[in-house]
Order: sequence, then C-alpha cells, then structure tokens
Amino acid sequence: MAPRSTSFRISEAAKRRLAARAERDGMSATALLERLITEAIDALDHPGVIHRGPPHDRRAALAAGPDIWEVVARLRDLSGSEEQRIAALAEETDLHPRQIRIAIGYAAEHAEEVQARIERNAVATEASRRAAEQRAALLA
Repeated sequence: MAPRSTSFRISEAAKRRLAARAERDGMSATALLERLITEAIDALDHPGVIHRGPPHDRRAALAAGPDIWEVVARLRDLSGSEEQRIAALAEETDLHPRQIRIAIGYAAEHAEEVQARIERNAVATEASRRAAEQRAALLA
C-alpha cells in the first residue's frame, strides 16, 4: 500500500527529540516516527515483545530473552505437539512457557518477518560452516 500523507500535532519538545534522535540514527524523522509507531503497536498487541538492534536492522525479541525468530527456529527443531515443544523448550532454557507462547503469537502475526530472519540465519550459518571447512582444508 502506498504511503499517504497524514498530519499530527505534537509538541515542540517531542518534535525536537524526534528530530535529534532521527539525526543520530541517520534517518528521517518520518521514518523514525513510523518505526516507533509500529514497534509500539507491536508492544501493545504482544506484551513482552520488544524490538532491538540498530536502526537498519531491527528485530522482534522477548523483553527478557532471545529474538522471536530464535524461539520459533528452536521450536521447529523439536518434535511433538505444540504444548510438548513449548514444555521441552522451557525445560532447556530459562524461558517460561508464557514467554514462548508470546513469541509464537507474535510470529503467527508476523510470519513473513520471522521466516525471513530464520532463512537469513541459515544462510549465515552455512557460510560460516563453509569458511571453517576451507580454513581447515588450508591448514591440513
């Protein structure tokens, strides 16, 4: 959907803070405002989910835990029903089952975003594995 012009009235102090932060992050005030709105709505819709990372690479995460994509990727590696997988992950980590369910809820609503992160990690892991093999072959 193409962006549409929208106007909001915000205080001068908020405008100054927005502009200063946008400049620090190397982005426009409009882009920062859009990111802040989106992330705040995600936090309201999924209590316990935050966004972290640099401005150019933000990712959803559990407030006191791993990134959402990491939780989903690990759940996919486990076997059994959803509840069995949640119990297994809770047992092997410090995550409470409630946190895991929060991650699943976020991932269900943002499936493309989470899947893209999982795929990106798989590509990086494979590249790292190949580089390690090449180093080992070089030294053999």
